[in-house]
Amino acid sequence: MRTILIGLGNPILGDDAVGWKVVEQVEQQLQRPQHENQELFDIIYVSIGGLGLMEHLIDYDRAIIVDAMDSGKVAPGTISTQMLEDVFDLTTVHTTSVHDASLQDAVNLARKIGVQVPKKLIVVGIETDSLYSFSEALTTDVEAAIPRAADIVIDLLATRE
Repeated sequence: MRTILIGLGNPILGDDAVGWKVVEQVEQQLQRPQHENQELFDIIYVSIGGLGLMEHLIDYDRAIIVDAMDSGKVAPGTISTQMLEDVFDLTTVHTTSVHDASLQDAVNLARKIGVQVPKKLIVVGIETDSLYSFSEALTTDVEAAIPRAADIVIDLLATRE
């Protein structure tokens, strides 16, 4: 199964960088020789959404996307794991513009025209309430969630479903 792991976010927008930070920790942990969950997969770090992000998914069987989320419903640092189709469609917020589509719409379009995108798109989201602060630092609650989120991603990578 071809898998892509995506750290999504912007490293200069404070908590929006958490997707990158989690994937960096996953890379560090999987480089340890004693780790049994070593599966071949590709890793990328991107700051795009919609159609641009969908293009990175082509020809993969599974994608794990790690990103900051701001649902306003749970405390910062809360981690959720959902299938893409279950994630709130962000069509009207910062990940898209009038010149682009949400990732859900882009994936649906790709499927309709016969482009091979993953059937399994998993989103590991770390809740934040600070997505638009220019900073290279994460807030305390979000930074504290990184090790737990990295463990979740490693477990997902080890799952062969």
